[in-house]
Amino acid sequence: MNTNNNKWVYLILLSLIWGSSFILIKRSLLGFSAMQLGGLRIVFASLFLFLFGFRSLRTIASGDIKWLAMAGLLSSFFPPFLFALAQTELDSGVTSIFNSVVPLLTTIVGISLFGALVTKKQVLGVFIGLFGTVILVATGMEFDPESNYWYSIFILLSALGYALNINIIKKHLSHLSPLAVTTASFGVAFLPALVLVGTSGFFGEISMNTKMHEAFWYLGALALLGTSLANILFNKLIHISSPVFAASVTYTIPLVAVLWGFWDGERINSFQLLGGIIILFGVWLVNKRRK
Repeated sequence: MNTNNNKWVYLILLSLIWGSSFILIKRSLLGFSAMQLGGLRIVFASLFLFLFGFRSLRTIASGDIKWLAMAGLLSSFFPPFLFALAQTELDSGVTSIFNSVVPLLTTIVGISLFGALVTKKQVLGVFIGLFGTVILVATGMEFDPESNYWYSIFILLSALGYALNINIIKKHLSHLSPLAVTTASFGVAFLPALVLVGTSGFFGEISMNTKMHEAFWYLGALALLGTSLANILFNKLIHISSPVFAASVTYTIPLVAVLWGFWDGERINSFQLLGGIIILFGVWLVNKRRK
């Protein structure tokens, strides 16, 4: 299978995994606080990655450390907390929709800070995808006015972190394997996350809190699949494609997340489906090859 086909396989897999992560966050929050969920997600994912990726750290040079530290904080430490906090007020489908501004921010960050070159079609595709996102958000606000949409700021901050992380990896860490980048990034996030878990009261509650026991399986799936495995796949996607293509996974994630939300009782309407179709067209245009 050639590289062009591979990147589409990774895109589909990540859409399914990350699109399912939002419903896992929602279910995990039934037993854990946002602080506990974010911290435990990082801790469990880090331990899993250390088992399989420890040897890959030998390939890291001293000049890579500062970039890995930045990538770790921007993509592995802050987003798990910010997403959990956002979903205390927003539905899982709506949260995933706000996350689809990542390609737009990736393009802006790439041009302004990293000297990236993009085509007019890519820029047009980004804005078409963003237009589809606006439709989804607007219809969501109409049908669910009780949600606190100010909490979407946390998602936008995460999206900016992802945009910076994508460009950092592409420009400064592309010589490292995806496993090494992912393991090192979570190595940066592990200790501060463990400290926050300790101060959250988790260790005092876990033995007696039955809701934590029920939510633990959702958290485990979120950490192993939606965090550690997904980040390895995503870093591989960054290596074999452009930053804009890698970021476009956030356009297809809401399609999966909204369907999960519908299954879980969240409302969906024809305008949201229309927004999803427009988003897919934007992804296609971003990645359309020149003749």
